[in-house]
Amino acid sequence: MKDDPHIAVVEDDREIAALVAAMLGANGFRVSVAHDGAALRILLGRHGDVALVVLDLNLPGEDGLDVCRWLRRTGSIPIVMLTARGDPIDRVIGLEIGADDYLAKPFEPRELLARIRSVLRRTAAIPLAEPAPSADFAETRFGGWRLDHGRRHLIAADGTVVPLSGSEYRLLVTLVAHRGEVLPREVLHRLTGGADDVALDRSIDLRISRLRAKLGDELDGSPIIKTVRGRGYVFSEAVERC
Repeated sequence: MKDDPHIAVVEDDREIAALVAAMLGANGFRVSVAHDGAALRILLGRHGDVALVVLDLNLPGEDGLDVCRWLRRTGSIPIVMLTARGDPIDRVIGLEIGADDYLAKPFEPRELLARIRSVLRRTAAIPLAEPAPSADFAETRFGGWRLDHGRRHLIAADGTVVPLSGSEYRLLVTLVAHRGEVLPREVLHRLTGGADDVALDRSIDLRISRLRAKLGDELDGSPIIKTVRGRGYVFSEAVERC
């Protein structure tokens, strides 16, 4: 059906690609397959409705990490990495450059399906109790920035658009919604829909670092996102919701 979520599977192993495509198709998804980064670019150029990318890291030619970086530079399509690199540090690296979730091979198809559905739920609705800025406001303004909740990206004072990954957007919305509160890493991990994996708690620090870089915090003497040593992070800027 046309309204079913459209998933792009980027996998050079044709047997695995066929397996994943068949499994997703049997569970109500439309699926397109690309076997490398170049094919994915063509696919996305032809289809503007891709809801999520399942991305292998070990691709021929352009590495999957580079494809992930390109996806993050050009938009905020959710990414689930599916790869043979199962070491915890590889998972952290994948999340650090913008993946929304990470599953190692060999994998259980039902787990991949559950993770895809979880990421789609998280990117469709911010998992916060209150307040949830995107539900009631078109944008949030702070420190010369505008956070567009419809398109889920930042707009600088000069009009420059800064794309956010799904995880970066959720993290920023969480911090803004709890302005002035010190949020420990484990709380941020839970509020932003993180997987129940202690090894991934480090990803909060990496995501904070990415947000700070995009906000220019790392070059500013008075950062918008402050570190409270031994306790967590706090969003300190005044907020205006429009």
